[in-house]
Amino acid sequence: MNTKSLFFANFASCKAQMMKKTIYNKFDKKHISELPRAIFEGRIITILTEGETEKAVDYLLSQPILGVDTETKPAFKKGVSNKVSLLQVSTKDTCFLFRLNYTDLTPAIIRLLEDTKVPKIGLSLHDDIHSLKSRKDFTPGNFIDLQKHVNEIGVEDLSLQKLYANLMGQRISKTQRLSNWESDILQERQKRYAATDAWACIMLYEELLRLKTTGDYTLIKVPEPETNMNNKNEQV
Repeated sequence: MNTKSLFFANFASCKAQMMKKTIYNKFDKKHISELPRAIFEGRIITILTEGETEKAVDYLLSQPILGVDTETKPAFKKGVSNKVSLLQVSTKDTCFLFRLNYTDLTPAIIRLLEDTKVPKIGLSLHDDIHSLKSRKDFTPGNFIDLQKHVNEIGVEDLSLQKLYANLMGQRISKTQRLSNWESDILQERQKRYAATDAWACIMLYEELLRLKTTGDYTLIKVPEPETNMNNKNEQV
């Protein structure tokens, strides 16, 4: 290879390195507030009756991929717990909010949850499935938990907020997490929050697959906090 060719080869290699996405094994939470907000901007359809669950599930099972999440009314008294009240299932542009405190797990919803063909992406799915089973038992179908796969690219964070900030460079607001999910009418901000969490799982999964396939990322390992030697000495 002549000098000119070698120069351009090195230039192309350096440029490719510069264009790679930078991700961290652990994302610093204090930087999340600086990021632009991510929000689902598609259609949101609230499901309140058994008949509506049939139509919604037929549509969802015709899609190539789904994002899922659940919400439960918070209990602020010790020993008190509430049943899961909302199941949100999203495509890339439409999210259905199944208000389980009205419908419970209908045969259609169970058909969705037991489906083995359409991948359903979520985060900490063990908890969601356990909550749903507390309403009615079912055999989980094709669920993919992001927490079980992000470590394949060296990421150690497990929360949706940190993962989205790390891989997508955007902030997911959690301000509605402790709101009343059994309200007679859900507020628009609650609906948008719930839909965003489900939709974000699809976005994360597709980006994770892209990074794994292309290797188009640079992983930075954040140093562990140093042990305070002064405190150790004081304890001796």
